[in-house]
Amino acid sequence: MFPTQLQPGTSPNRLQRAITAAAITALTLTLTTSGAAAQPAASTVATSNPPGASASLPTVIARSSASGELVAYDGVVEAVRQTVLAAQVPGAIVQLDVKAGDRVKAGQVLARIDARAADQAAVASEAQVQAARASLDVAKADLARQQQLFQKNYISPAALERAEAQFKATAAQVNAQLAQAGAARTQTGFHVVRAPYAGVVSEVPVTLGDMAMPGRALLTLYDPSALRVTAAVPHSALAAASASSPLAARAELPGRPADAQWPATTRTHVLPTVDPGTHTAQVRLDLPTDLGGVAPGMFARVWIAGKNAAAAQRVTVPASAIVRRSELTSLYVLSGNNQPLLRQVRLGRSDGNNVEVLAGLNDGERVVTEPQLAARVR
Repeated sequence: MFPTQLQPGTSPNRLQRAITAAAITALTLTLTTSGAAAQPAASTVATSNPPGASASLPTVIARSSASGELVAYDGVVEAVRQTVLAAQVPGAIVQLDVKAGDRVKAGQVLARIDARAADQAAVASEAQVQAARASLDVAKADLARQQQLFQKNYISPAALERAEAQFKATAAQVNAQLAQAGAARTQTGFHVVRAPYAGVVSEVPVTLGDMAMPGRALLTLYDPSALRVTAAVPHSALAAASASSPLAARAELPGRPADAQWPATTRTHVLPTVDPGTHTAQVRLDLPTDLGGVAPGMFARVWIAGKNAAAAQRVTVPASAIVRRSELTSLYVLSGNNQPLLRQVRLGRSDGNNVEVLAGLNDGERVVTEPQLAARVR
């Protein structure tokens, strides 16, 4: 009921009209409320699915991978030849001709250190050599005269011996000065940093004007034609695979295009030492020389033939079933009531049109191969 407040002195006709209007309003609200309750909520209708809506989705059954005997170990790409060029003498860097990423030739000048003091020392050494040679010429001429006088018995044998000793001492001084001059020239060469081989500059931690000190790194250089993949493999896995000679191993570079992720390695080498802390040994796989787009530090995998308890849990699904959204890798799996559910997974290697699932999917589950169709089903 809706109470009606009347002012004093209200007439009976006005009172009857007010009661009638209140009754009509109450009846209208009652009919509206009952009609809304008789219909289902709009959100429930929008999210309901007709029976068998997901039955038309194309699916496959996840099965154990046929390559389950290959076990993957995380590795890294390394340079066989990588050199840290450091300063041998102190001085300010007055010339820096390269930057990170530049390709250089063997013997190319990379940097120069202030060598004015060394140049002056080399000039002084050359002057001392000239003076020593002049003294040697005088001693040689004096020795010749003393020999002539001795033949005519004008001087004693002792005088001749003194002339010979003076000549030998002067010759030794010349040799000493020549050695000092050579050391000064070599010292001058230390102020010029050259590339020991053709390669790529990977790091330049100094700038023009920095003070170079003996032992301070100036730049890092590596040879791009000599790369390898290195992985730490448990010694037990290597012992299980020791029956196959040589070791059956493959290298994978996940960061490259699909048709270039499996380079043909040229040599497999297992270091003879085992880390006592981790009980692992390093396995090195040399990469071909004409491999482009690969640099030291890239992530890689080494696959070795051998049985592993985790290998039996890996399954393979079509690559078309994978859903990649930002950093999330997932796929649609049918639930018990045939509803597609988005599930995050961790992928392994790819083999043609199939991708190996390392975690997040069990053997025998049904996977939707058309994720766009599954995304429309609610």
